[in-house]
Amino acid sequence: MPGVRIAALGHHQPGRVLGNDELATMVDTNDEWIRRRTGIVTRRIAGPDESVTDLAAGAAAKALAASGLDPADIGQVTVATCSAVDRCPSIAAQVAGRLGIPSAVAFDLNNGCAGFCTALSVANHSLLAGGAKHALVIGAEKMSDLVDWTDRRSCILLGDGAGAAVLSATDGDTSAIGPAVWGSDPSRASAVRLLGEWHPQFEQDGQAVFRWATTELPELAEQACRAAGLSPAELDGVVTHQANLRIIESLVQKLGLREDAVIARDVVDSGNTSAASVPLALAKLVERGELRSGARVLLFAFGGGLSWAGQVVTCP
Repeated sequence: MPGVRIAALGHHQPGRVLGNDELATMVDTNDEWIRRRTGIVTRRIAGPDESVTDLAAGAAAKALAASGLDPADIGQVTVATCSAVDRCPSIAAQVAGRLGIPSAVAFDLNNGCAGFCTALSVANHSLLAGGAKHALVIGAEKMSDLVDWTDRRSCILLGDGAGAAVLSATDGDTSAIGPAVWGSDPSRASAVRLLGEWHPQFEQDGQAVFRWATTELPELAEQACRAAGLSPAELDGVVTHQANLRIIESLVQKLGLREDAVIARDVVDSGNTSAASVPLALAKLVERGELRSGARVLLFAFGGGLSWAGQVVTCP
């Protein structure tokens, strides 16, 4: 059996920064209220001419360049997104076309905010089974398209961006991507959802999501560690879905991590970018050198469905 490693990471965000003070001129809110409830200070907002494909391709191009591979080496392209307007061709196929990837299987995956961690494991399984030698996995969202800018409960949360990873099969039997812990609770499907047919809007039962995340997420995160043969205390870092800083801090407190463990708090600067949040935060930490090569990191995301997915990975 081959192993699988993460060869490279990349990220991309729009240029426009929307801060809390500016947001307070658009809806009845203020900086103190937003920070206290969510921890968010700024978020990036894509322009009207920027698409999910633009964001995905930007992150993917950086990851591909960092991997040192040729476009023709990539055998699978998957984009995790819930905000794409285009149904067919898929965002993945469009990204492959832009990057000059000639003949990869390309498809989109929608598992809400858990999409990237889900897609990462799907690609991992594909490479382990010999379906491809190299795969490109992207989380990309333009959540600003789905925002009701008159609803202060939701418009304060969301931002746009993308993160990407290149996976490569190896000759060894050690994999850098641990077994997936994933699932869903359909009885809570209405907790996070997109309402409407052709131009849906984001809707969330924030209290229900907060209760679920702070009570059930710690055990699921520990399951992901056990599946990788680790205890939380052996982790070098944790990158969860960047939904809310209070949820992140609650999880960190309950896991019993080392004092020097690196915790992703990109939600402060980027807001909730749904399926893009985990790869976006991970790529930034690696780029800044806060997570070094060989670091063992728990990835875990949750969202619409209500769904979740997570695994322990080794940084490139």
